[in-house]
Amino acid sequence: MLFPSRLSAPMPGPSPSPWPTQTPEAREALVRALFARSIALKQRVMADHAAVIVDMAVLCLNALSGGGKILLCGNGGSAADAQHLAAELLVRLRADVNRPGLPALALALDSSSMTACGNDYGYEGFYARMTETLGRPGDVLLGLSTSGRSTNVVQALAVARQRGLKTIGLLGGEGQPAQAHCDVALVVPSSETGRIQEVHITAGHALVELVENGLLASGHLTLV
Repeated sequence: MLFPSRLSAPMPGPSPSPWPTQTPEAREALVRALFARSIALKQRVMADHAAVIVDMAVLCLNALSGGGKILLCGNGGSAADAQHLAAELLVRLRADVNRPGLPALALALDSSSMTACGNDYGYEGFYARMTETLGRPGDVLLGLSTSGRSTNVVQALAVARQRGLKTIGLLGGEGQPAQAHCDVALVVPSSETGRIQEVHITAGHALVELVENGLLASGHLTLV
């Protein structure tokens, strides 16, 4: 069996508590502990890795000011984060910074190409295929992987380097092997997927703000 069977039908009568052995206070304590871990991890990254985010922004600024684009890829929640950040580049991040769009493409958007590649060649090579086809020297590939071990992201980063793209990573865990293929990478020092993703999107927002500010300051962008 590939997937677990359906949940059994509920018994008639009053609905049981979804947490029969936990008090409301215990559940609230769990939520507070989760927030505390997220805050502590962000504070650690803020203290130790802010310069890495600036370095990533410099690569993106150079690409965009030179006529290049940003490609982004990840899996699951990281694929959603890639789309999230691409949308903020293409449209805007801040309501008070109304500027032209910036060329960015989340590589997971094309379901027909993804399923064709998965069926004909294998899913692990899809992002590499997209990168070698759509990427050009001077572009940037941003790979997101909370473990650093996502094979399709690692392969895309490797292909990007071979084709002359700059490579940046939002990673977690030990960061490898993805980090070895990145010009600059933020490796979030955690193995807790949710907390890593929370840092990734905060770092991504900082990255987009830095890019907007830099392009506006240099005159490559003007407010509309």
